[in-house]
Amino acid sequence: MNAAQLRRVTRESFAHYRHGLVALLLDAVHRGASVGFMADLSADEAYSWWESVKTEVEQGKVLLWVVVQEEQVLATVQLALCQKANGLNRAEVQKLLVLHHARRRGLATQLMKAVEQAAHQHNRGLLFLDTLAGSPAEDFYRSLGYQLSGTLPDYACNPDGEYHATAIYYTLLSRKSA
Repeated sequence: MNAAQLRRVTRESFAHYRHGLVALLLDAVHRGASVGFMADLSADEAYSWWESVKTEVEQGKVLLWVVVQEEQVLATVQLALCQKANGLNRAEVQKLLVLHHARRRGLATQLMKAVEQAAHQHNRGLLFLDTLAGSPAEDFYRSLGYQLSGTLPDYACNPDGEYHATAIYYTLLSRKSA
């Protein structure tokens, strides 16, 4: 079996990964991930959402990566580059997703390193993200040096409709490279 490969998804390559990205999103949501969708997320809705991401990729607002093995999409992450004139130093890490059977293989860490490298290349010194408060993801982000900014109660509901707090994390890339 070939090793997993990190790839940047571009306007030209998006169609190649579309089906795998849809399958990955459905896997995450149907297994309870609170990533903005409800449990009844359909494949059509997932395709439509990924088309909106494709538009943002084409516009240069979002950078998108996948990790693939034998052309199966195992993991993905997005980096949303702030477009506001007063926020060109920041970017938001979004939708870090790993297929359930591909977890604990370092794929998320590989994706986060790519995000940080690209942020640096785009002169973004502040990265931030939100995740379900109390989830194992918090330990993961802390292990990468991200700091908890705070929590917001009842911020978002999980796919089954139960509201939970979210934890907001950040890192200053200048401190990491210093």
